[in-house]
Amino acid sequence: MGTVTVLIDTHALLWWWSHPDRLSSRVQGILKSPDTAVFVSAASAWEIATKYRIGKLPSGGRIVMEWGERIRVDRFRELPVASHHALRAGTLPGAHRDPFDRMLAAQSILEEIPVISIDETLSALGASRIWE
Repeated sequence: MGTVTVLIDTHALLWWWSHPDRLSSRVQGILKSPDTAVFVSAASAWEIATKYRIGKLPSGGRIVMEWGERIRVDRFRELPVASHHALRAGTLPGAHRDPFDRMLAAQSILEEIPVISIDETLSALGASRIWE
């Protein structure tokens, strides 16, 4: 078996760090495997920091402070947001308004990697999604 490449949605990343039992057994296996290249979008860092700032994620301050260390320890890779990602996110069809979801869907589509997410909205936006 070769390397599997995935993009992890923000909620799945947070669950991985705090409540891994909320992840499906399939997802846990993928994330634990040394044969998996897990990408974390810069949009997830932005989403966590934003939700912390506005009070929707009180535990986010610690995550923000430990971001680089957490990514390093888990052997995850950062996926920057580039202009082609932003253009695709902004022009994806559909009424879904969450800019973070739209960005993750666009990155999944353009980088041709599935996104680990329980959120079916990402599939509706055209992203390949892994959960069960």
